[in-house]
Amino acid sequence: MTGSEETPSFRLAYVPGVTPSKWVRIWNERLPETPLILTPVAAADALGVLRDRGADAGFVRMPVEGEDLSAIPLYVETTVVVVPKDHLFAAAEELALEDLADEILLHPLDDTLGWERPPGKPAFERPATTADAIELVAAGIGLLVVPQSLARLHHRKDLTYRTVAGAPQSQIALSWPKDETTDRVEDFIGIVRGRTVNSSRGRRPEQDDKPKAAAGRKPAAAKSGAGKSGTGKSGGGKSGGRSAAGRGGRGAAGGTKGSKPGRPRRRS
Repeated sequence: MTGSEETPSFRLAYVPGVTPSKWVRIWNERLPETPLILTPVAAADALGVLRDRGADAGFVRMPVEGEDLSAIPLYVETTVVVVPKDHLFAAAEELALEDLADEILLHPLDDTLGWERPPGKPAFERPATTADAIELVAAGIGLLVVPQSLARLHHRKDLTYRTVAGAPQSQIALSWPKDETTDRVEDFIGIVRGRTVNSSRGRRPEQDDKPKAAAGRKPAAAKSGAGKSGTGKSGGGKSGGRSAAGRGGRGAAGGTKGSKPGRPRRRS
């Protein structure tokens, strides 16, 4: 193990939009003696939490800058535009970035897409959070372009969303302090990467993984030498006795049919 001594629990940070329940369930099945503590963090604060050792690892949004943090990119999210259900765009299956040119686009301060220049017309004021921007979309103030997971997180019955082709995308990564790669971090990396229990780092495969063809099978030599042809029929059994004392014995010694082998004949 490298890094500092392990804590009795494993602290996992995650940004809005990430659903870690699948990995948490596997962790609890494999390592029930080590509680996993979930820590929700804002996307902008996630890397700082890891650097301050507020969590052992975390699901963050790329990019992960700095040589002090390790990161494994996981998946890229679909980008969507959130609109009122009665909006014209709700009738489309997919939109192009150019379709948003004449719309007022809300650009919250916690935006995760890293626009160089957001499309559409800017709103009078930038909302503080994505949650605030969702409220403004519902009020008919403008539209909002976000990763699909955030649209689902802030779902409302009066809103819907459609895929936007050509828009920037957000990528999720698993990150942790490089000098704190503990055994528990390695265990969680294995879970996220889909390793089985036997293939996880530091775990030995089961003994019955050896080839099963050799188990329970008699050696070839024993079967032929000590079996039917050895001490059985061919050697000292029926076949061998019949050959020596029967046909062969009668022809060589001139014995009668009923005579027994090895018994001398009486002289007259």
